[in-house]
Amino acid sequence: MRAGTLRGRKTIWLAVVALLSAAIALTAWGTGLLRSQELHSVDQRFQIRGTEATPDDIVVVDIDGATFSDLNEQWPFPRSLHARVIDQLRKAGAGVVAFDVQFTEPSEPKEDNALIAAVGRIGGMVLSTTETDRKGRTNVLGGDAFLETLDARAASTIVDTDPGGTIRRMLHTIDNLISFPVAVAEQVNGEEIGTGAFDVEDAAWIDFRGPPRTIRTVPYSKTMRGQIAPEVFRGKTVVIGSSAPSLQDVHPTSTSSDDVMSGPEVQANAIWTVLNDFPLRSTSGFIEIVLIVLLSVTAPALMLRLGPFPAIGITVIAGGAYLVLAQIAFNGGTIMPVFYPMLGLSLASVGSLGASYLDSAFERQRVRDTFARFVPESVVSEVLERTDGDLRLGGVRRECTVLFSDLRGFTTFAERLEPDRVIEVLNHYLSAMSDEIMDQGGTLVAYMGDGIMAVFGAPIKQDDHADRALRAARAMIGERLDGFNAWMEQEGLGDGFQMGVGLNSGTVMSGQVGSERRIEYTAIGDTTNTAARLEGMTKGTPHALFLSEATRQALVNEPADLELVGDHEVRGRKEPITLWTLGPCDAGKIGTAETVKGGNEESD
Repeated sequence: MRAGTLRGRKTIWLAVVALLSAAIALTAWGTGLLRSQELHSVDQRFQIRGTEATPDDIVVVDIDGATFSDLNEQWPFPRSLHARVIDQLRKAGAGVVAFDVQFTEPSEPKEDNALIAAVGRIGGMVLSTTETDRKGRTNVLGGDAFLETLDARAASTIVDTDPGGTIRRMLHTIDNLISFPVAVAEQVNGEEIGTGAFDVEDAAWIDFRGPPRTIRTVPYSKTMRGQIAPEVFRGKTVVIGSSAPSLQDVHPTSTSSDDVMSGPEVQANAIWTVLNDFPLRSTSGFIEIVLIVLLSVTAPALMLRLGPFPAIGITVIAGGAYLVLAQIAFNGGTIMPVFYPMLGLSLASVGSLGASYLDSAFERQRVRDTFARFVPESVVSEVLERTDGDLRLGGVRRECTVLFSDLRGFTTFAERLEPDRVIEVLNHYLSAMSDEIMDQGGTLVAYMGDGIMAVFGAPIKQDDHADRALRAARAMIGERLDGFNAWMEQEGLGDGFQMGVGLNSGTVMSGQVGSERRIEYTAIGDTTNTAARLEGMTKGTPHALFLSEATRQALVNEPADLELVGDHEVRGRKEPITLWTLGPCDAGKIGTAETVKGGNEESD
C-alpha cells in the first residue's frame, strides 16, 4: 500500500510535467512564438544537406558589378541593350526567358520600341513587376493587354521574407497577380499551376540547390555580345537580373549563411522548385502535433520506469535520434518540426528531473517530520542518509539606421548644362551632404547619381545610431541644403533644389561584396529596402523627411519637434508602417509629385 501510494503520487507529478511541457510546446507552435528559431533549424538542415546537383535546365544572366565596368554604363541601362540580350538568347534557342528587371515606366520611345520588338520576336517571355492595381493589373511595357499581343506576361517579384529579411519561401499570388516563379514554370510547362503545394499563407518552401552561385550564371555583357556558347542557353529557362550591390537585389536565404544570394538566383531556385513539383514540403499540422506530444511524454514515461539518471540518458539519445530522423526526412523532401518537439522534450526532461527530486524532497521531509516526533534529530538525519540512494572586414549583422537621400529634379536640371558644369554642381552637393553624414559618424555606402545611401551603426557599433542619423538628416534638409542652394544662386544656376530623406532602423547585413575587379561596402536587408522606399514616398508630400516607427523607437533622445505623419502602406511590405517627420524645421521642403519606385524598377 505504501509503495503503491508513492508510485501513484510520482505518476501524478510526471503526468502533470508531461501535460504542461506538451501544452507549452503546442502553444508556442500554435502561436508561432518561436517561429524564428524553427526557421533557423530549417537553414541548418540545408547546411547539413549541402550542395545538390546543379540544375542543367536553368541559367542566370547576371547584371553584376563587372558588367557595369565592362559596358561603362550607369543604371538604368538603355533598353536597347536588354533587347540585344533577348535577341542573343533567341538566336541561341533559349526556352523561356524571364526578365527580373521592371519596365513599368516608359523611357525614350526609340529604346522602348527596341525592347518591345525583341520581346515580341522571342515570344513567351515573363516580365517582372512589384506594382499592380487592385485587380492585379500592371503597366509593364504599357499594360497587360499589350503584353498579350507580344505573347508575353507580367508576374510579381515581391518576395516572402521571414523575420530578419531571410527568403525561404515563395508565394503563389501577390496582390491578385501570379508570382514570378509560378508564371515562368507555367510558361515552361504550358499549363496552369494550382495552389496544392502552398499552405494557408499562400507560400511554399524554396528547395535551394545550394549556396549562392550554385546555379550556372553567365555575365550580362558577354551574353549581349554573343560571347557565350549557344548550347549554354539552348532549350533552357533563362532568368535575367542583377547581383550588383548598388541595385539592392541581393538577399539572405536558407543557404547563403553569412553571404547573400542575388534576386535572379533566388527566382531561379524558386522556378526549379515549381518545375520539380515542390520537392520540399512540411508535414501536416496533425503530424506535427503528434510529434510534439510524443517527445513531450518521453522523459516522464522513462523517468517513471527507470529512475532519473537512466531516463535522462535515454532521453538525450532519443532527442539525438529525432534530430537525425528530421535530417533524413529533410534530405528526402519532408520538413519535420524540430524546435517545438525539442522544446517539449527539453521542458519535460528538466521538469521530470525536477519533479523526481521534488518528490524525493517531499518524501524526505515527510519522513523527517514523522521520525522527528519520535526520535532525536541526529537519529532522523542518520536514517535519511542511509536512504538517499532510493530516496557553444567579413559580413556581420548589426542593428543600424539606414539613410537614403535624393535631390529633386536634378536630372531635368542637368540636361541644360554642360557635362563639366553638371559634375561640378553634383560634387558640390555631394560634398556638403557627405561631410554632414561623416561628421555624425555615419558610413557612406553608395552614391547613386544625386542620391546617397548611408548607414549609421556599421561597421562600428553605435548605440545611438538612430540619433546620429536623425541629426544628419536634419542638417542635410536644413542648413546643408540652404548652403548649397545659396551657392547655386550665387553661381547664377537658379534658386536651388528640394530634397527627400528616408530613415529606417533595424537589422542589416553589412560587409564587403563584389568581384575581383570591383569591391564595394554595402548594407543590405529589408531595413535598407524600406529606407529607400520611405525616401521615395516623400515625393509629392509637404515633408522632406520620413522616418519609420522603428527609427523613432531606436532613438536614445527623442527630439521635441518629432511629428506623427500616420500609418502608410509601403510597397513590398504586407503591413503598414507608422511614419514620422520633423516639425517646423521640415516645413517647406516639398518634393515633386512623382511615383514611388522600388525593387529593380528603373528610376532617375
